[in-house]
Amino acid sequence: MAAAPMLDASCPRCSGGFECGVNAGHCDCFGIRLTDTLRAELAERYSGCLCLRCLRELIEADARRAGSDQPAAG
Repeated sequence: MAAAPMLDASCPRCSGGFECGVNAGHCDCFGIRLTDTLRAELAERYSGCLCLRCLRELIEADARRAGSDQPAAG
């Protein structure tokens, strides 16, 4: 049985095009780790998959935000 083809998709955040491989069983986002909070925020804000670039930007912003929530040492 042949693998399902990659899907041409459009990122709802940046409107950029990308290929989603979720139906093919291997997608670049499979290696991405989201916090539960970020996952919930993205699900509420966007429908469908985001491109890898946007996911990485959002993960970095979430990490910076989480770091700023920590009390200052000293």
